Amino acid sequence: MVGLKLYAIVCPLIFLAGFVDAVAGGGGMISLPAYLLVGLPVHIASGTNKVVNATGTALASWRYYKTGNMDFRLAVVSAVGALAGSTIGTRIALYLDAAVFQTIILVALPLVALILFFKKDFGKEGSLPQRNWSRNANMAASFAIGLVIGGYDGMVGPGTGTFMLMAFTLVLGMDLLTATGCAKVGNLASNVASAAVWILNGQVLWSLAVPAAACSMLGSYFGTKFAIRGGAKKIRGMIFVVLGLLFIKLLLDLI
Repeated sequence: MVGLKLYAIVCPLIFLAGFVDAVAGGGGMISLPAYLLVGLPVHIASGTNKVVNATGTALASWRYYKTGNMDFRLAVVSAVGALAGSTIGTRIALYLDAAVFQTIILVALPLVALILFFKKDFGKEGSLPQRNWSRNANMAASFAIGLVIGGYDGMVGPGTGTFMLMAFTLVLGMDLLTATGCAKVGNLASNVASAAVWILNGQVLWSLAVPAAACSMLGSYFGTKFAIRGGAKKIRGMIFVVLGLLFIKLLLDLI
């Protein structure tokens, strides 16, 4: 039986994670530590996290699509790549020792911070040229983005949405709002594939996953509303909020 104290700690954090993830990715940096904070074993925490994140990301994807803030074909191609990558990555994660898994998470998180720190003009309108590639080249690049980052998502997870929107922006020259919309679909696919593997292996705490999913969807609803109204400027701002969260988490881990 899951205690009320556990719900009181986890659910608000999952709402916040859904909000942040819908805007700029990186919600896993809040949600995964939230499950670990209340003492869930790392594999149960990861499985529950994937199921919950999939629901919030699904809602965010729909809202970005509905408002026309994505290249739907490229998003779907990246989703196909992410499905394959995430399935492979999750199966690798299942065979990792819990201590090794936690170490990989702590090592992987600073990568987002380093990229954003050194790319100081990231996200500014007009800072990147549009790619004059053929449609097939764009689709191949989208598939590769989904495959590689989906693999990372299945094996580790936190920061995936931020990695993906950065990849769409830097590789394909998309504006931040369109890149975020495409990243949501790719991230959704990797979440679904990963969640399926965790579910089949019995690594989900359903008594917590169901209410947490409701909180994640609520956070995603308000997050997409915030991003769409503010455009690239607000997305860029939230990316640096994510950067701050990364540094805070690393500092706490060191302490």
